[in-house]
Amino acid sequence: MELSKNYLDNINALKSAILKSRHKAATIVNKELLILYFAIGRFISRKIEEEKWGAKIIDNLSADLQLELPGLRGFSASNIKRMRVFFEAWHDQFVISPSVTNQTQVIDLEEIKFSPSLTDQLGNVFSNVSFTHHIEILQNTKSLDERIFYIQKTAAEFWSISTLKNHLANQTFKKTGRLPNNFSQTIINDDVRQKALQSFKDEYLLDFLNIEDNDENDERVLESEIVQNIKKFLMSLGSDFAFIANQYRLIVEDEEYFLDLLFFNRRLQCLVVFELKTGKFKPEYMGKMNFYLSALDEYVKQPHEQTSIGIILCKEKKNKVIEFSFRDFNKAMGVSTYKTSQVLPAAFKGLLPDVETLKKLMD
Repeated sequence: MELSKNYLDNINALKSAILKSRHKAATIVNKELLILYFAIGRFISRKIEEEKWGAKIIDNLSADLQLELPGLRGFSASNIKRMRVFFEAWHDQFVISPSVTNQTQVIDLEEIKFSPSLTDQLGNVFSNVSFTHHIEILQNTKSLDERIFYIQKTAAEFWSISTLKNHLANQTFKKTGRLPNNFSQTIINDDVRQKALQSFKDEYLLDFLNIEDNDENDERVLESEIVQNIKKFLMSLGSDFAFIANQYRLIVEDEEYFLDLLFFNRRLQCLVVFELKTGKFKPEYMGKMNFYLSALDEYVKQPHEQTSIGIILCKEKKNKVIEFSFRDFNKAMGVSTYKTSQVLPAAFKGLLPDVETLKKLMD
């Protein structure tokens, strides 16, 4: 059988590639690992296509590599299959030398280069993201633009795997830049306006909140839960936000006013107010926020900082109502919604007893 005759050559090719990568540096840096995994993914992909390799052969390859290189990590059968996924997802974005194409038993790491289009879009951030992160992104995205977004964010904000999974589950890519806002009328600087749009989301997943039904109309309970979990809330916002205070006190003409949550955004160089509303958005919220932002800019903002931005975070909103509400206000504002993991999907409603029934059953 042709496959059996070449088996040792296949093992030797993989072994040679692994050793070559290891010898390039005392420690295998992430870039070298990605190139190695890409090269092995290409090798496996070709073998599956040309020689009809199945899962059993890959299982055997993994086991035999362990024998050849004792203590080898990262080359389980499942991880080798992920390398194939990695290659097939990105091969159009890399340049592979024709000399490699004609050699079926050689894996040449030197001949695999990033294509100009990928370099222009990602620079060095592609190789700063771990293979585990790359696979998580590939398995949960549909377009190249979406992949690039999460790679850039992961590299720039040092997302852990759990943070990345949270953003993927929350569909951050789809929600970023879609915040209903009046930035085009209130932020003159084009660069600052674009950064502002990228800094806020249309919806935030606050799955760390523990709010029961009878607390839904109590905004102080919502605020308290966010403050107690401020690190998780900051992760939802992004790495550019720094928390200043909750119930931040402003005095205007001897009267006190309190802002729910006050942050500073380093990228925008401005104060950001979050006002919390547990119900549906109402037009009158705009007037109050406009007042807060005017007072902040007058009494708190430093001369070198940009004008303050306000976000009304509510449970529900209707965009047309927001559109009309924005008119005639001169301060930069947006309206986001939030959801928690407490919301039961419609498909499961009626299948479980309600909270009160459960409490009675437990008594």
